[in-house]
Amino acid sequence: MGNNKKTQATYVKPSRADIVRSVATSTAVETGQSSAKIEASLEATRKKFAHLRLAV
Repeated sequence: MGNNKKTQATYVKPSRADIVRSVATSTAVETGQSSAKIEASLEATRKKFAHLRLAV
């Protein structure tokens, strides 16, 4: 019949920095702003509200 071996893909969880960079570049493309400026804004907001946690 053939070679029907199934390979299992592993999942690597993206880091917080990867997610922030992705959001910043996507937003920069849509808004025309600098991705570095958006990334800095995201980090500043994160530090401002670091004491808050999301309810699960």
